[in-house]
Amino acid sequence: MVERAFAEAIATQGIVPGTGAYARAMVHVHRSRGCSTIDVFRGIFPDNEAQAQAANLTFERSYEGAIARAGLVPLPGVVEALDKLRGADIRICLTTGFSRATLGRVLSALGWSDKVDLALCPEDVGGRGRPLPDMVLTAVMRLGVEDVHQVAVVGDSESDMLCGRRAGASVVAGVLTGVHSKERLIKGGATHLLDSVADLPELLLTGAPVEPPMAAAAR
Repeated sequence: MVERAFAEAIATQGIVPGTGAYARAMVHVHRSRGCSTIDVFRGIFPDNEAQAQAANLTFERSYEGAIARAGLVPLPGVVEALDKLRGADIRICLTTGFSRATLGRVLSALGWSDKVDLALCPEDVGGRGRPLPDMVLTAVMRLGVEDVHQVAVVGDSESDMLCGRRAGASVVAGVLTGVHSKERLIKGGATHLLDSVADLPELLLTGAPVEPPMAAAAR
């Protein structure tokens, strides 16, 4: 759904399927997943802020329309994992590259308003999304965490891993159900790899279910 929304957005700006420009733009989209959506479009239209903003608006409308039509379904075991973590008094912040409006629709579609303690988007931190550490550090302050080493960052993109490392989190877990490969996650600095977010309680509450990636452990 996200990839389709990006494709529709860039098509409205004259970059259409079947062209070299379209192929290059979609490669950029894939590489930049996890970053703020407006920053993704600024990378595609580096010399035209108005074009980037127009594409971003189309993206939001397209993705939110897809949510309205098809809904969103959590991966198996994820809701149970969130409940286990909160039951263990672990505070949860959901971070995203989406806008505040789109984030609200995602939370509403999933019914997760009571599953997380905080939800942040780039707009909440002065527009500085991933791979910058601002959202993680803002969560640390708002949730009253005393030490960044008590933080675990979990995500499915290289920018998530970079964000977690830059924030000083002791656990930076790459999830293999998402957009980037194991190699990309390790390159970004993953300390652990998970088959699913459903495995997160095992990592945080009973010890790592997998050995840390060799490349990351040597960093």
